[in-house]
Amino acid sequence: MDEVLERELKWDVDERFALPRLDDIIAGADVERRTVTLSSAYYDTADGDLQTHGVLLWRWDGDDDTGWQLEVPAAEGRVEIRAGLSDTPPPELTDALTGMRLGKPLVHVATIRTSRDRYRITDSRRHRLCAEVADDHVHASIDHRLLAWREIEVEPGATARALPRRLIERFTEAGATPSRYPSKLARISRTSRPAPAGETAGRAVSSYVTKQIDAIFSGDFGLRRGSDPIHDTRVAIRRLRSTVRVFGKLLDRDAIGDVDGELKWFAGLLGEVRDCQVQRHRFQEALAQLPPEIVLGPVANRINIDLQSYQLRARKVVSGAMDSQRYLGLLATLQRWRTDPPIVGSPTRKNVDKRARRADRKADQRLAEAIEAGDDALLHRARKAAKRARYAAELRAPVDKRAKKTAKHYKRIQTMLGDHQDGVVACDVLHRLAITAGTTPGENGFTYGLLYAREQQAAEAARTQVRELVG
Repeated sequence: MDEVLERELKWDVDERFALPRLDDIIAGADVERRTVTLSSAYYDTADGDLQTHGVLLWRWDGDDDTGWQLEVPAAEGRVEIRAGLSDTPPPELTDALTGMRLGKPLVHVATIRTSRDRYRITDSRRHRLCAEVADDHVHASIDHRLLAWREIEVEPGATARALPRRLIERFTEAGATPSRYPSKLARISRTSRPAPAGETAGRAVSSYVTKQIDAIFSGDFGLRRGSDPIHDTRVAIRRLRSTVRVFGKLLDRDAIGDVDGELKWFAGLLGEVRDCQVQRHRFQEALAQLPPEIVLGPVANRINIDLQSYQLRARKVVSGAMDSQRYLGLLATLQRWRTDPPIVGSPTRKNVDKRARRADRKADQRLAEAIEAGDDALLHRARKAAKRARYAAELRAPVDKRAKKTAKHYKRIQTMLGDHQDGVVACDVLHRLAITAGTTPGENGFTYGLLYAREQQAAEAARTQVRELVG
């Protein structure tokens, strides 16, 4: 499969629109024009689940291109994933979409035919593509409805960071207006992403929840394609759980149900994988700083093999869970939350501030108790409370500028306590590895003992930092 990043602007124009001059957009430009006919058969679930996430899947038949194409939103545009021509959507694409389609079958939802005048603007001196302009005359068929319109798509070349400003200005002056629709299918479909309603504070809660849900679904897609979005997915789950706990009284408890418990379950499975990743990297760095003469035996090999083996087993458990009805049921609930956020009434800023300040007080109290007791478990508990206070401040940031400072404060505490917790976990792992090495011919536990002492010192340094911060 081929994968590319697409960045484009779409413009609405009518039949009277006259395409502006393109050959002087840059000095020495060449413009190549070609007319092609395209036919796109779009697929989605009957409920439009892919469109809910801005995902498009279609079979493309044209004068110069055929096959399947999947488009997924990305930070800098849209990722295009292409597969060869087949009668039905290829498994390598449908399997990656299992979470986004909630396990439902994909069906043909629309056919769009386009007559495209394609203009390729190239720099004749540097022999590179600067931009491509597509003047599309579109005819669509959906639900026995026939629609027709004209639109312009403009995409920078692969090596260009952005479209030439002169090109954008010229289209604006010619009467083109930025399109209200992210895609041709969105123009004709009744499925649309809901806009948060209510007061500003209520919109802040809704938007924050939606952002985390989007990150969870994006993580699902990445995991199914074999990439590693585990950290980002866990963070999104933590943020969503924190919102449910801190702002629970603003939410519909019947709609919430046991979502917190289900999110905790899946985050725990991801955590087993993530902990191995963190510890492997941590120990590799530590070993690299030790003099070679005191690294006795195959320490690096032992650490890598043991932790990688455990990580692969944990990753297999995650994959199995993602194909379960339990997990797909959790995603289905989160999908409903995007359409109908589980917010009771219209929360005011006072409501939101009250609960966020309560999270701040709880974090301060737990931190003070943990420092006084010097107990590792209490420090870990305080870390989780600091996270909730930080995430609550992040949620409030759109309606309260002071919240950014609060979020930064608790992030600092969270980071220090995170360093402490990483050291505690590392000590447990090193103790287990040392026992194995100590009973294996050709190995001994000396170097593990050095690493253990190093982790104890790091954990104590983190405790000292926290005491100084709050002292």
